[in-house]
Amino acid sequence: MPAMTLCLRSRLQVRRRILMLQDERKRRCFWQRGAIALTILTLALGGCRTPPDAPSLRSVSIQQAWALQPGRAIAGHRVLAGLGDISIDLAGGKVYAPFDGQVQPTAGDCVVFSSPEVPAYLLRLCGLRQSSLGRVSEGQALGRSEALHFAALRKQTDGRWAMVEPSTSLLERLLRSPVAHNP
Repeated sequence: MPAMTLCLRSRLQVRRRILMLQDERKRRCFWQRGAIALTILTLALGGCRTPPDAPSLRSVSIQQAWALQPGRAIAGHRVLAGLGDISIDLAGGKVYAPFDGQVQPTAGDCVVFSSPEVPAYLLRLCGLRQSSLGRVSEGQALGRSEALHFAALRKQTDGRWAMVEPSTSLLERLLRSPVAHNP
């Protein structure tokens, strides 16, 4: 009889241990599922919000007033560049911040780059995909472009901006990766 009791006790203990392990697995699974659901919920809610420091749309008053500006449409076709813009075939290549600065969206699918290092100038970049907006560091990728349309603007005494010819070295800073120009 004692051997049978011992055998029953062992079976009972094994059964209890199995039930405890199953309960522990269920609890772990519950918490894992909860963590996954919380992650999905956070991503879903967070993806619908605008970042608090998102740059606002910048309006740039250009001294030379041409009717054909980037973003306008002619016969249902979008104007990509206007008089004064330089168009560069990048074939999907990256464009880099030439200095520490800020990137802001403008009307017409363009962005404007400004920097305290060159406060009298704005750089208008049209044709960028996946643009980095807000504060950027020198050498940081601003986006990619098949064809970059670039305009350099200099601030005038009346507060408006005039298109000016950019220096080749500035364009090179925009187009070369930081590794390429910092050997």
